[in-house]
Amino acid sequence: MNTGSDKGAKEPEAPETADAASGAGVDSGTSGEKPLGSRAPGFIQARRTLHLSWQVGVFVVGLAVVVAGVIMLPLPGPGWLVIFGGMAIWATEFVWAQLVLRWTKRKVTEATQRALDPKVRRRNIILTTIGVVIIAVLGGVYVWKFGLEMPWNIKQ
Repeated sequence: MNTGSDKGAKEPEAPETADAASGAGVDSGTSGEKPLGSRAPGFIQARRTLHLSWQVGVFVVGLAVVVAGVIMLPLPGPGWLVIFGGMAIWATEFVWAQLVLRWTKRKVTEATQRALDPKVRRRNIILTTIGVVIIAVLGGVYVWKFGLEMPWNIKQ
């Protein structure tokens, strides 16, 4: 029971407790990563209603950014970059987004290391050179046969 004398002694719900109960706190930064969970300021986390409205606000802002990124995929603009920016906004509050970003960062790091492997670089340079030679030959055949005429102006 809450009496008037222990009014200030009420303990706020700790955000770590919610993560531990969901099993998300298991990967708590053993590999140098930040622990999972909300990054909201303490005074917001201390009040359930304020924290819930904070989460709704973060979700809406993140959703707007992700939708803008999806729209930019077929249109001019950095679509994937904006989508990952929206995921980063979500990751400030939601464990699932933090896990998705960690997975994405791990995969990008692995792909970068594979791309920098000397054998892979040599193969990529060889394939690029072959592709450029094929395009140059096809362009040369086109110019030899039709001249510098645009394809839509050619009458046969």
